[in-house]
Amino acid sequence: MIDTRTAPYAALVLRITLGVLFLAHAGLKVFVFTPAGAAQFFGSLGLPPALAYLTIAVEAAGGLALILGFYTRWVSLALIPVLLGAIVFVHGPAGFFFNNPNGGWEYLAFWIAALVTQALLGDGALAVRAGSAKTAPALSTRSA
Repeated sequence: MIDTRTAPYAALVLRITLGVLFLAHAGLKVFVFTPAGAAQFFGSLGLPPALAYLTIAVEAAGGLALILGFYTRWVSLALIPVLLGAIVFVHGPAGFFFNNPNGGWEYLAFWIAALVTQALLGDGALAVRAGSAKTAPALSTRSA
């Protein structure tokens, strides 16, 4: 059963964690790989190099929106294509397990599951959009 007293805080923890991870990956592309380096890498995959800049912007804006709790459900769903692209174009050929050479796609699949979970949960506690669909309706009103 879902504890309706703590569920909003569970959504908050997941939301902040996902937001920080997306900001970290945007930062990796900006500060380590550099935007130009990321664009070159995207080009080497046969993708338009400009897509790297869009990816950086989506990861940064999406991460910040998740941390703030701004349109959490929609942002969570909007970030899934970024991860699907990483699976198809980068990590998919390496196999499932992330410790394979060049990294597999299991970690990204877990991120997608976490984003779907966040979309189902909603904003949770301490969201700038608090009051609008904070959490999905509880399966039971009885607390654990």
